Amino acid sequence: MAPAGFSLKERDKKRWLKDRLVRFSVTCGGVSVLAALVLIFVYLAIVILPVFADAGLQTAQVEKSIHVEQPIALSIDEYGKHAFTVEQSGSVQFWDLEAQGSDPYFTQSIIDSPIVFSRSIASDNWYAFANNQGHIQFFSPEYSAPLTQKEKTTTPTIELLQASQSLVAFSPPEDSTIIQKFTFSLDSRNLTIAAQFSDLRLLIKSYVVNPAGEFSEISSQWLSDEFGYQDQIQLTPDGRTLYLRDGSDLAVLTNSDTGFNIREVIDLSLNDEKHAVKTFNLLSGAYSLLVTHIDGQVSQWFDVLNDEKRSLTHIRDFQLAEAVQFILPDTYRKGFYSFYKNGTVQSHYTTSEKLLMFERAFDKSPQLAAMSNNELHLATFSDNKISVAKVDNEYPEISFSSLWQKVWYESYPEPQYVWQSTSASDDFEEKFSLVPITFGTLKAAMYAMLFAVPIAVLGAIYTAYFMSPRMRRVVKPSIELMEALPTVIIGFLAGLWFAPIVETHLTAVFSLLILLPLSTLVVGLVWYYLPENITGRFPNGWHALILIPMLIITTLLVFVFGSQIETLFFNGDLRLMLANYGIDFDQRNALVVGFAMGFAVIPTIFTIAEDAIFSVPKHLSDGSLALGATAWQTLIYVVLLTASPGIFSAVMMGLGRAVGETMIVLMATGNTPIMDWNILEGMRTLSATIAVELPESAVGSSHFRLLFLAALLLFIFTFAVNSVAEWVRQRLRDKYRAL
Repeated sequence: MAPAGFSLKERDKKRWLKDRLVRFSVTCGGVSVLAALVLIFVYLAIVILPVFADAGLQTAQVEKSIHVEQPIALSIDEYGKHAFTVEQSGSVQFWDLEAQGSDPYFTQSIIDSPIVFSRSIASDNWYAFANNQGHIQFFSPEYSAPLTQKEKTTTPTIELLQASQSLVAFSPPEDSTIIQKFTFSLDSRNLTIAAQFSDLRLLIKSYVVNPAGEFSEISSQWLSDEFGYQDQIQLTPDGRTLYLRDGSDLAVLTNSDTGFNIREVIDLSLNDEKHAVKTFNLLSGAYSLLVTHIDGQVSQWFDVLNDEKRSLTHIRDFQLAEAVQFILPDTYRKGFYSFYKNGTVQSHYTTSEKLLMFERAFDKSPQLAAMSNNELHLATFSDNKISVAKVDNEYPEISFSSLWQKVWYESYPEPQYVWQSTSASDDFEEKFSLVPITFGTLKAAMYAMLFAVPIAVLGAIYTAYFMSPRMRRVVKPSIELMEALPTVIIGFLAGLWFAPIVETHLTAVFSLLILLPLSTLVVGLVWYYLPENITGRFPNGWHALILIPMLIITTLLVFVFGSQIETLFFNGDLRLMLANYGIDFDQRNALVVGFAMGFAVIPTIFTIAEDAIFSVPKHLSDGSLALGATAWQTLIYVVLLTASPGIFSAVMMGLGRAVGETMIVLMATGNTPIMDWNILEGMRTLSATIAVELPESAVGSSHFRLLFLAALLLFIFTFAVNSVAEWVRQRLRDKYRAL
């Protein structure tokens, strides 16, 4: 008989090869998952890290020697290629910084024999000269580069507005007075001028610009010479507030129907001679004062409303060196640059209190400095030379303190946590505190878990341990199917259907939170005392069919008699009673989110917990029962302890799902970033903020990168929760393995 062609050795080789291929595939899959997680983390970090970088200054990008006498103002265009200077003689000169030669390409004389100069804040771009006859010439230079194209050359323009009336009715020359200093506010319709004369009196005049472009005086007010000589006078751009500084004392005058009146007098030195005031500047937007003290300290002050009364309040300090020569506020942002004798330049951002730059940029302090409107170019004038430096300062408003600590924003009554990325106001300052939206994430997850965990875990215990197999084969797949329901549908129903029901039947909803568990206990107690010949007719594991009708009846009765319950226990109006205790109500609130998101989380927790309980070996429970333990003792001391790793994993999986949920909280809450544990108030979560604001944020902006930081926080939180869950699960598994 011929031998069979059987080779065990060849089969072993094939098995070995298949084993290695499968092992290699599984290893590659695991490594790929880890690599993907690492790449996600790296990508998020690459996007986020630039917001925490310091500012940079690339000096001498453009340098040009010019010939100018006694310059008193400097400006630079947005490209860093053209500048203009204002001379004390009253002329404006435009310079092409890339052209050869030291002559301006455009010059215009504004006024003859000027004696006083004044300017608005940089963003308004208005300047003015006054002569000894009381006439004031306002002008606004605008850049238009001398580009020659097809034999056509464009030149800069200077918009001129001239006050047609003298500020003072002059007497004979021997009794005449002249302007010593003045300030103004000017917009498209109104002009306000405040001037101090050599007789120490102050005159304030207001004009309106008619359609013909002429000034019409609408008010004139003389202030008493009791004010004395003022070191500084400054009007805000809206013409509503006038600041008069005499040494360290600042008088704040506000405009009303009766003219300018003193609102308050402030000691800017805070009664400390070493903090005597050198000068003050208006911060961008003109809501804040930046006060420079003789010891180098710079303090920020702005109006704060307390007890329905506004007062100028000391907010924060920036400790600079005594050698500081002058400061330059940013054009639009809430920061400023400081210049020192030795050429050092510092940049601070007031709101974030962040030191952005500390650099020895020049050989000595410049005479003048100006920032372009886009804040990308810093021009300085020193020794008849204009030097342009490129500024890299994209994210000054971001710091650890601004993200995670209370910040005192302009016009706010106190430091607060605020997330507000957009506004309809041009003077709006973005507020990027992550605390409110992180708080909202935790709040939404907490209320969802409070609703979901008891129902899901207790339901899993009953289904796995008490329910009949036939009924379990129906219930378990039905609950698992709930997980396939899209969250956008749940959010839609919660926001448009369930939230109005809660608002209309608030008393009934709160009553059900108490009466449903109580009715369950009552039904169980009644069932316990029923005769055995009645209860014996129902097989074990089918008791839910008795309980469900009772729960439905209880719910219907509570909704029907909700108004009577409200009258009996809540004086007829639950919401009014809550309002008396300072508890506000918002239709889309944490209660709605808790129900809706809990409904979405229940299948996840139930499925994993039920599998863990059902998988407890049968011989453990049988052995416990055989030794005399009751069913409840067996459940508590054997089954649940053995299944505890799986139950804990189920709860952690549900928590991760609740924290990362987007559509339900997006549609079922008011998306208001407030910090209040009130279950009847809304919230805003990290995931909802990303979903709503990322499509509208400018790529590369602070807002854009902070949304990626919010995504990283969610990523880290999920990773931390899963890591802790795995660690605890392993500990529990090792502890109860002996069972």
